[in-house]
Amino acid sequence: MADAIRVLGVSGSFRNSSLNSALLRAASQLVPEGMAIDIFEGIEKFPFYSDDLIAEEGFPAEVNEFKDRLKAADGVLIVTPEYNHGIPAVLKNAIDWASRPVGDSAWAGKPLAIMGCANGQGGTVRAQVQLRMYAVPLGMYALPRPEVLINNARAKFDEDLNFTDEQGRNFMQQQLEAFSGWIRRLQ
Repeated sequence: MADAIRVLGVSGSFRNSSLNSALLRAASQLVPEGMAIDIFEGIEKFPFYSDDLIAEEGFPAEVNEFKDRLKAADGVLIVTPEYNHGIPAVLKNAIDWASRPVGDSAWAGKPLAIMGCANGQGGTVRAQVQLRMYAVPLGMYALPRPEVLINNARAKFDEDLNFTDEQGRNFMQQQLEAFSGWIRRLQ
């Protein structure tokens, strides 16, 4: 049997009752055999990216931990909300930190899967397109499909933030299966 696939899961939301963080937790329970998702929490603790900060203080410890965990992972699953037709600033900031310094990007060569949920009809489609655009210059390999775009999200979680939508859970399982194969092909 091949080695287990280690995926780093990142939520683009840090709100206490974040549906996207709950969706990431649900994904970690729906992985196919031979895959595990390690959820990174704390991107909201990163200072805003600044070359001046790096020159004065170096890379923050929490950023170094994030980069180390990214580098150790076989792939990355980003679960993002959509704010004003794009990804949240906290996620873009984490992307920028992990891509530096030039020549030492933790994203380079990583397979990427993207999921997201929103209360509107689009289910984070624009944020996911934006993430795919960032993946190209970062040297990531975004899984083309299947996509997981959960719309009308509030109705698909119970009061304990368990994702209860069976159709959505099936989409997630299909994507995670495809992601497992994608990672194996790229290894």
